[in-house]
Amino acid sequence: MKILQTGLPFIVLSLGLAVACQAGKGGGDTRPPAVAGKFYPEQAATLRLAIEQFMRDALPAMAKEPLAIVVPHAGYIFSGQICADGYNQVRNRDYDVIVILGTNHTAPGLRRVALYGGEGFRTPLGTAPVDRGLVAALAAAGPGFAIDATPHAREHSVEVQVPFIQVLFPKAKILPAIVGQTDAASCGRFGTTLAKVLAGRRALIVASSDLSHYPAAGDAELADRKTLGAIPSLDPAVLQTALRAQAARRIPGLDTGACGEAPIMVAMAAAKALGAGGGRIVSYAHSGDLPIGEREKVVGYGAVVLGSGLEQEKAVAAPAPKGDQPLSGQDRRALLALARETIARVLSTQMVPLARGFSPAAMAPRGVFVTLKKQGNLRGCIGRMIPDRPLAVLVGTMALQSAFEDPRFNPVTAEEVPKLEIEISVLTPMKPVASPEEIVVGRDGVLLRKGSRSAVFLPQVAPEQGWGRDEMLDQLCMKAGLPSGAWRQGARFETFQAVVFSEAEYR
Repeated sequence: MKILQTGLPFIVLSLGLAVACQAGKGGGDTRPPAVAGKFYPEQAATLRLAIEQFMRDALPAMAKEPLAIVVPHAGYIFSGQICADGYNQVRNRDYDVIVILGTNHTAPGLRRVALYGGEGFRTPLGTAPVDRGLVAALAAAGPGFAIDATPHAREHSVEVQVPFIQVLFPKAKILPAIVGQTDAASCGRFGTTLAKVLAGRRALIVASSDLSHYPAAGDAELADRKTLGAIPSLDPAVLQTALRAQAARRIPGLDTGACGEAPIMVAMAAAKALGAGGGRIVSYAHSGDLPIGEREKVVGYGAVVLGSGLEQEKAVAAPAPKGDQPLSGQDRRALLALARETIARVLSTQMVPLARGFSPAAMAPRGVFVTLKKQGNLRGCIGRMIPDRPLAVLVGTMALQSAFEDPRFNPVTAEEVPKLEIEISVLTPMKPVASPEEIVVGRDGVLLRKGSRSAVFLPQVAPEQGWGRDEMLDQLCMKAGLPSGAWRQGARFETFQAVVFSEAEYR
């Protein structure tokens, strides 16, 4: 069994060469995908399945008449579920056009709203047609808008929204726009102008924005909640004030509070002008909440819906997770299901599920091992002793590592998944013991340290192998690369217990 003290992401989507759009200022061409294979799968069937699975797990709709949504634009493996939560607010509605407000990552000096006037945006799912008539009308409506394809050539914030739109609204046209100006007054004017042009149309506005970039998880959670809380005000100045207040705090690692501040402000102003009465935060997560993410440096993602029929949300404090709460049978079944789904989804769509909806006991920080067996034989086992993240998140991380990173085995294949038996061992805190005589076989897991060498056995290992205490410690020494019997002098021991449960118990 391998202990991971630092969990590094093992998944990297293909970084294949992207084809740059060659459309000129007028944009007469179809824009090819620039980030397929990087931000989302490049195979059509895989991409569609990934979106369908995210939508299956999406949170229910909140608004009677939604007019705009705010959704993230990171790689789907990190932000796809939050993005799906946003799109589920408007699912099954009939739209003529969907305005995609992107942020500017690639065109320094852009101060206008750059409209794409080409024929369409191509993704692996085909070409989403651009509403060129509406583009022309918006370009003529005010000096802040211009048809300019150049900023769109490598910009991902618009592109990553298109596959969701193609799956959910196959008949709708799109209006791609990159907002270059970031002051509240200009964005307010842009939003009002957009609303006038959209009047009488069955239109949806999508503001593409991630949240905080690169603070630690706890700092991101505090900052992002304040940012999200300002969006339902429908006042761009309120959002900008909230973001500046976060910047003034000088949060370590914080590069930006919203990578899409301008698109959000335009959407707020447009939604208000179209009759929205408020908004509601739909969901939130950050990259550290995913089994491939790290919590020391995260990016935040939020979904917000703006429209009518949104009563004021009452703040309810969530119960604090406690590590001493017992796991119920429902908790155990849910954790086992999450481990299996995590492995299966990576193999089928290159994505991972977001751990949510778990009880406080299952979200308390605890060490855990995930063991995979096939026909009774070990197929992978990796764990983390340090409880540095919520249990459910760590279960997903260890499931991935057990399936794909255990150096003793080849990576698990899709054909093997139905044949796997999954076992989870949730650990109690480590406690040092003065001598080997204090170790109880079958009750205690053991961590042995001697010099620079260390090794660990879970409590169930010795009984499964029929070992007594001395034989177990001999085997532990050999696992650590020490001679048999090296535990008798100069070794240090720590013990722990484990709550062990497997899929076989719940069939």
